[in-house]
Amino acid sequence: MASKVETKGAHAPDAFSSPGGRNGPSRIFLLSPANASGIRARMLFNHGSQFDLAIRVRNAGASLGEIYSFISGLYFRGKLAYSQKFLNPPRDVSGIHIITPAAGLIVPSTRVKLDELQRISSAEVDSKNRLYRGPLERDAISLRNMIEKETQVVLLGSIATPKYVEPLLEIFGEQLVFPEEFVGRGDMSRGGLLLRSCGEERQLNYIAIAGDVRHGKRPKKLAPRSRSSASKHC
Repeated sequence: MASKVETKGAHAPDAFSSPGGRNGPSRIFLLSPANASGIRARMLFNHGSQFDLAIRVRNAGASLGEIYSFISGLYFRGKLAYSQKFLNPPRDVSGIHIITPAAGLIVPSTRVKLDELQRISSAEVDSKNRLYRGPLERDAISLRNMIEKETQVVLLGSIATPKYVEPLLEIFGEQLVFPEEFVGRGDMSRGGLLLRSCGEERQLNYIAIAGDVRHGKRPKKLAPRSRSSASKHC
């Protein structure tokens, strides 16, 4: 990557690479970013904050996956846990890539400090904004050239607006898919669905974004989980 954030490379294998031995089509995940303007993000950006993660981000840094999980809460936590559970990337390619507002695609294990976090969060996520779209297209093209045509590229993010769909669809075409169960759900419902599917070891149904319905009726709320199933971890 052209970014100054210290990484192993935008698409190099890391802690989120396949453990091996998985059957079926190869599969990688693209995760939409956490909202860096929310309450939790402001807590993290506050130089006076004294909780553990804030101190680490100011000093040694922390992984982007951990930071976004804190900022976003349930939704990003669900995306990260689910993708880690079901990734199946080609050899030498990371199975999970986080879309960032101003630094293209970054693997979740990338360690960032506060100033770096502010920089990669500095652009507006808008398909017409070149500060966002330029780095995203650069890294997406690089990633496309490293995977086979049969590899599924699963977008875990909004498919109702062009901010992710438009630039990614131009590059990945029919390889770009999303969970059919996302249609009609809000962020919190999606997060709960992903965590439940992860705990049940049940993968969602992926459909191609190209030409498919991205809007639909709001589905029924998720039924309460039993105490035993709720206690399981992904």
